[in-house]
Amino acid sequence: FQVKSENGKTIWNTEEVPEGSEFDDIWDPREQPEYEISFKQCVGTEDVFFGMSRKDPSTACCEDMVIKIKLPETKYSDITLDIQDKVLDLQTPKKKLLLHLPYHVDSKNGKARFVSEEETLEITLRISREFDFINFA
Repeated sequence: FQVKSENGKTIWNTEEVPEGSEFDDIWDPREQPEYEISFKQCVGTEDVFFGMSRKDPSTACCEDMVIKIKLPETKYSDITLDIQDKVLDLQTPKKKLLLHLPYHVDSKNGKARFVSEEETLEITLRISREFDFINFA
C-alpha cells in the first residue's frame, strides 16, 4: 500500500488535517469556560398537532444552534469572538474556548449577546445545510 503525494517531501495530505486545527494551541494556560449547545427549530400548528411536515424533534430538523458560554468576572469589552463555518474561537483575558461545531454554520449572519446578570454569552448561529427533503427553506 503506497500513498502518493503531490510533493515528495510532504508528510501528510491537506485532506488529513482536520478543519480548524490551525486554531489549536495546547500551550495556552487559560482555562476553558463551561458551555452548552442547544438547537432551535421553527414549528407551526401543522407540525405539532397535525404532523403534516416531515419535521421531528431531532437536530436534523433544527435551523439554529445556540451556544451559551459561562464567563464569570468578564466584561463584554474583554471578549474576542471569531466564528468560522465549523469552528468557534472565543478568548478573554482569563478564558479560552476553541469549539469544533457539530454542523456547518452561516458564520456571517450569527447573533451574540452578553447577559451580564447571568455572566453568559449567548450565540445564535444559523445551521447551513444542503437542500434536503426536511430543511427546504
